[in-house]
Amino acid sequence: MSIPQNEARPRQFDLIAFDWDGTLFDSTAIITRCIQRAVVDVGGQEPTREAASYVIGMALMPALAHAAPDVPKEQYPALGERYRYHYMQHQNDISLFDGVLDLLHDLKARQHWLTVATGKSRHGLNEALQAVELRHVFDGSRTADETAGKPHPRMLHELMREFGAEPERTLMIGDTTHDLQMALNAGCASVGVSYGAHEPEAFHALNPRHVAHTVRDLHDWLLQHA
Repeated sequence: MSIPQNEARPRQFDLIAFDWDGTLFDSTAIITRCIQRAVVDVGGQEPTREAASYVIGMALMPALAHAAPDVPKEQYPALGERYRYHYMQHQNDISLFDGVLDLLHDLKARQHWLTVATGKSRHGLNEALQAVELRHVFDGSRTADETAGKPHPRMLHELMREFGAEPERTLMIGDTTHDLQMALNAGCASVGVSYGAHEPEAFHALNPRHVAHTVRDLHDWLLQHA
């Protein structure tokens, strides 16, 4: 349920940056399977589910290299191609988590700047943002192929500079330690979500303000604290 504009609380955060896969988009299981299949396709040993899901959120080539340490570097382009091939077969099977649109619309009504900071490519994110319900929701975005990959803070620095937001007025939300470490590196607060790629036990060392276990939990916390 959206809150009326006149009931909006003063905001602690002007700029909210969301990770995409595993935070807003229910894609973790499919990405994990695509990584595993791509590694096998180029002759590598299939990574475990844990190893494949750990690299979600990183830029594509470093992620694949980490997940497939036995694959020689000269095979990395082929590895990337096979990953993209498998992902394209399943991209229409992926959707936003239930409740995400209501969450975004309530934050939009409170005049937060809403952005995306993702390890996806620009092409991949733009395709996802073509969905009718997402048009005009986000004010800005950065992808790993046009800036530095996580946990380097550059994409957050660039978003803060674009919107004139201070680090203490910026919140990063993500499902991996890469997201939370990037927030720390940028001097920003963070919130972790436990329903994505990484186990939440690893989050606490990175000092998130909150760890949300469902989209509803995230929604309630943000309306109360953001």
